[in-house]
Amino acid sequence: QLQAFGGGLVTTGGSLRLSCAVSGRTETNYVMGWFRQAPGKEREYVAALAWSGGSTSYADSVEGRFTISRDNTKNTGYLEMNSLKPEDTATYYCGARYGRMLQFTRHYTYWGQGTLVTVSS
Repeated sequence: QLQAFGGGLVTTGGSLRLSCAVSGRTETNYVMGWFRQAPGKEREYVAALAWSGGSTSYADSVEGRFTISRDNTKNTGYLEMNSLKPEDTATYYCGARYGRMLQFTRHYTYWGQGTLVTVSS
């Protein structure tokens, strides 16, 4: 089970940290991904992290501004978002899958509820 939280309202250039708490799992051979969905648009890939090895991947639109990480002791993943722009406004979802780090929503099996991020100009 995944639970995402930490969204909110922030002005352009501001920062937010989203969290995704993982429960009910003891294995670590999975990938955690962050996706976002703006109103009227499809859900898109933001970043992914291989939980056991720590490898990361980012969408071009957030590379250099967002950082995905995890805390094994808390079984929680994070998405640190800096230099936020109005176009980052969306509902953000965390997902998980076993296997390779992939960037398509259809490859993710487990999903948390979304958390809304609004960036005002």
